[in-house]
Amino acid sequence: MTETSRLVSKITINGSLEAIWRELTKNDEPQAAVFNAWLHAQALVPGASLQMRTADGRNVLVIGKVMAYEPPYRFVHSFRFTQYDDPECVVCYELKQLEQGVEVSLIVENLPVGTRTAKDMAGGSQLILNTLKAVVETGKPAFGTRVMYFLFSKLGFVLPAKTRAEHWPL
Repeated sequence: MTETSRLVSKITINGSLEAIWRELTKNDEPQAAVFNAWLHAQALVPGASLQMRTADGRNVLVIGKVMAYEPPYRFVHSFRFTQYDDPECVVCYELKQLEQGVEVSLIVENLPVGTRTAKDMAGGSQLILNTLKAVVETGKPAFGTRVMYFLFSKLGFVLPAKTRAEHWPL
């Protein structure tokens, strides 16, 4: 059995619950806070399949299933990177209204210890929250993040063939 851990990242954002919720769950444009990936889902209801795709739609980066969808407070889904053979984990976004803003928690459960997924999630979770804060508070990601997203858009050809969308029908 794979050893697992739990990762909790939090941030307080000066914005509305609705704006934060929209950025985390929108599927009509790239999610600036989540590496500029597109959320594709059968529906945002428990049991529905979802994917995070590159902006051009050619590659599927993440697959999973919606586990809970409780607007605008809680969104939970299973999560597996398509480029790795690591076991899936569970990602939970929780939003809580505070007097000084909205606390956003990004919680990863059943994170397989010692895997590429664990390494990527440890580095990516805080980046997602920091970018979410920038997008909600200023309307755009930080300059360095925008440069990174530009490079992602030009370097899709380096992604493994196993991430190609034709291998991951929704």
